[in-house]
Amino acid sequence: MYLYGRTSDKDKAIVCRTVSVGSQIYFNESNLIRALQVAWHPYSDTHIGILSSDSVFRIFNLSSDLLQPEQEFYLQPVEPGRSRRAASICPADFSFGGDHLWDRFSVFVLFGDGSVYILCPIVPFGSVHKWESILEIYSDAHTFGLKSANQTAVSNSNLAISWLEATFPEFNNEAMDGENLLALKARPYALFDASLCLQGPLQKVHHRGEAHTAVRGVECEGHAVSFLYNVVSKDSILVTAWSGGQLQIDALADEIQPVWTIGSPPRLHVDSHDHILALAMICELTSSEIPVVKLDQPIDHTVWLSHPPPLLRLAIVDLALPRKTESGSNIMMFVDPLMPERIYSVHNGGVDSILLHFLPFTSQSSGKEETVRTPSVHPVLSTCQTDNSSPLCGFEALSDSFGYSWIMGVTSMQECFVLEMKTWNLLLPIHVDMEKKSPISEELKEEDTPDIISKELLSGPKVVLVPQASPNLRSVAADSIEGRSTLHQYFKLFHENYVEYAHKVFFELKHHGPQLKRIVDVQHARLREAQEKLLKVEEKQSGLEERINHAIQVHNLLEKRLERLRNLPGAHKKPLSRAEREFKSELDHFTGVELDALQNSIDTLKARLRRHTQSSKANVLNQPRQLSGKNYVQDIQMSQLKSSLAKLSLVNSENSKKVKLVESALKSRESSR
Repeated sequence: MYLYGRTSDKDKAIVCRTVSVGSQIYFNESNLIRALQVAWHPYSDTHIGILSSDSVFRIFNLSSDLLQPEQEFYLQPVEPGRSRRAASICPADFSFGGDHLWDRFSVFVLFGDGSVYILCPIVPFGSVHKWESILEIYSDAHTFGLKSANQTAVSNSNLAISWLEATFPEFNNEAMDGENLLALKARPYALFDASLCLQGPLQKVHHRGEAHTAVRGVECEGHAVSFLYNVVSKDSILVTAWSGGQLQIDALADEIQPVWTIGSPPRLHVDSHDHILALAMICELTSSEIPVVKLDQPIDHTVWLSHPPPLLRLAIVDLALPRKTESGSNIMMFVDPLMPERIYSVHNGGVDSILLHFLPFTSQSSGKEETVRTPSVHPVLSTCQTDNSSPLCGFEALSDSFGYSWIMGVTSMQECFVLEMKTWNLLLPIHVDMEKKSPISEELKEEDTPDIISKELLSGPKVVLVPQASPNLRSVAADSIEGRSTLHQYFKLFHENYVEYAHKVFFELKHHGPQLKRIVDVQHARLREAQEKLLKVEEKQSGLEERINHAIQVHNLLEKRLERLRNLPGAHKKPLSRAEREFKSELDHFTGVELDALQNSIDTLKARLRRHTQSSKANVLNQPRQLSGKNYVQDIQMSQLKSSLAKLSLVNSENSKKVKLVESALKSRESSR
């Protein structure tokens, strides 16, 4: 859509022009290929990536051609004839990589069974990249690839270096000063004798002695619906959303390296000057088995050996979504533009905020020993409070120039809402060590609270020892010189101790009188508030007693209903055994995932067969003098396609009959109990 359109003369409205991208592939009436995900490339303003239901990833350059793709990658995650599940060959979502080493040239593809694959390197023609980033991966290939003792690592790094030098010719220009370059423009290039390898599926990293398990966790239910890539400092985070309402959060435990399949040349479209205009290639798996990666392996056993990076499981978050439909929940995920640790999940129930508290490599690089903490989930917006809920049709996370985050969404009732996330800026909580004493608390302890009356006055006057008197003191006259001196000495001691103490007490009481009055007034005010609260409690006591009595009556009624339900004939049925429960879960998974995937595969094959027949008819009309041998080959291909389509339809019908038979057997067994 071109937003800067012309202005209408009637109502002064702006009329925007819209165009269809790849209309011959996706919007043809006789074509059943569906676009599963569309995303702008992060390093180009004119390139978009489209993942379709025919397992093809295409990149379109909107500035040059809207009909034909610039790059096409045909994905083959499973070898032909070896697929046990249809969901393993049906793509679900994809995501471009971020600003981290080879991640910027990577595309992550998610399939229906939860498996994740990587395509690397993929770069749009004419995209702009930072010089420092390209130089970093160029130096990494020289340091860890060419200097390795393993010949496989040396050959893989040589291919990567040759690709970098051909895509960015500035590396071959020795006179070019790298300090004067800020960005590099990618040139169209492809290896003429190799295609990109489909790296995967990504496996979970294991500790020593840990058994090898599947990628999919037992807590996840249904099929994979969406995927999100997020880079936080030094961690590459992968989040997979399942239709059962769970989010599987993993981190890449190793770096991504480019991998090619030698001997599988791509198909190139060049001009008269041999400049590449478009390319297409088939991306297959490596023939070698993926080894089980463990954390204690040395770096020479993992770097530049064509092995996909393993996954480090961080957490599995259950959003506890209501199950209203058999297909499950449709979950979309977005990253906060200012706080990458926060992820927004958008579903039929509203919007939730997931905050990551533990990042393994970021914490390790900072030198902090942090414990593994599960992410926290905060509901931001709810749309399922009533039956007439308004699910969200669109969502976007924004940021302003003041450093605040905003979220904007559109509901199905054509309502737009904007929320400021200023009060939701929950930073990562500070880890408090209970064993270490806080210096602030120690300072507060050293500062004594001011006393109303000093401790010196509360302890009383000082005890003064009376000077020793002569034994004949009683016989001394008071008006004599000796008697006067003795009386003067006693009077002086009394004045120094008791009279001065009395003056100090008088001064303290006079000085602290207003403060004592304030304290007494505050205590009286608190006493009045407490009395008012007590009166309110007494007023509400009768209502509370009525509610308690009503709750007791409802409890008794529920107990009676429960007792009646226990007496029903079907309440004493035996529960399903473990094997029966496992079989039932497999049956539910087959009905909810595999049948849909098989139907999508059949639709895709029909679309390809229709396109093939149309192209063959067009070739026949344009070239009437074709050789009979070529027509014979085309007839053979068409017959093979028709036979494979008939086989798939037969398998689908047989599977449907088996599912119905098993369901009827289960129902009859439950009714017989």
